[in-house]
Parts: sequence; structure tokens; C-alpha cells
Amino acid sequence: MSTRAGGGPLRRLVVLRHAKSARPEGVADHDRPLAPRGRRDATAAGRALAEADWLPDLAVCSTALRARRTWDLASAQWGTPPPVRHDPRLYAADVPALLEVVRETPSEVETLLLIGHNPGLEELVLHLAGDGLDDTLDRLRVKFPTSAIAVLAWHGTGWRALTPGAALLAALTVPRGAKG
Repeated sequence: MSTRAGGGPLRRLVVLRHAKSARPEGVADHDRPLAPRGRRDATAAGRALAEADWLPDLAVCSTALRARRTWDLASAQWGTPPPVRHDPRLYAADVPALLEVVRETPSEVETLLLIGHNPGLEELVLHLAGDGLDDTLDRLRVKFPTSAIAVLAWHGTGWRALTPGAALLAALTVPRGAKG
């Protein structure tokens, strides 16, 4: 566990936007599957999370099919996936709803993965990031595409202590899978 004097353990909120979805005619938005590119990109996102050592202690995933499949494919890239909660509040969630979910995280969780949707996820990251490494904030303001991963980091005693501008946007990446 990394600590800083008086600041508590290093915590990370890893935000993963679901991978590219298909838009089949007659299928409700909540039930849209992943497109072929989405399946490749979700797998690449899982590899990217493992390679960067951003694996979570807990994942909270939207109940939408495209988010659940993103989780399935990403977490299949890891030896032992962490527990996952499928939470309907993440579907079409705004910043206050997302913050409510994050603040319910048990204090022993140091890295939390959220898998959900835009515009809520992008707005959440911008709301929480007080600063960013390199050009991460500028890039995020331009676009937070499907399969994008944002990593917010801060020192804190618990998830309830996460406040607007308190985190550093430590990384922003958009993994893409190779066409087969």
C-alpha cells in the first residue's frame, strides 16, 4: 500500500468507457451488443489495464449489454478477475449518480474500475481531475471515445473523501485491437 504522510493510501479510479457497440434495428439501447471492433477493443483494453498495472480490486459495471460484454472480454485477459457488481445506476448516469456509486466503495478497495457510458463518464473525470499529467486533460476535453481508459489518482482515507478537483488525471489511453 502506498501512503503519503497525512494523505492516506494512494487510490485510483479507473474509468473505462464501454467498447464500440452495434446498432441493430429493433434492439433497445440497453440491449445493444458489441460490434466486431468493440470485441477487439475490449480485449485490448483488458490487456492495457494488465500491462499498466491498473487492475482493480473491485469493478462496478453498467447493466447495459455492451458494458457487460466489455467487462467480460477485458477481465478475461487477467489471471483472476476481481469481484464485479453490475449496477443499473451506471446506465445513463450523470455525475451525481456516478459519484454516489463511487462513494459507496468499501475503504479497503484501493483501485476501483467503473465501466459505463458517455457523457457521464467523461464529465465525471473532468469533474474530479484537478490536474493532469502531460496533455491528458486537453485530450479528454476533445474526446473520450469508446474503449477509452482514464486513470484518476489521489491520496485519501476513503472514497467518500473524493471531491471535485481532488484527483490527478494520471493516464488517458484508447486501446485498439488489431483487425484479424
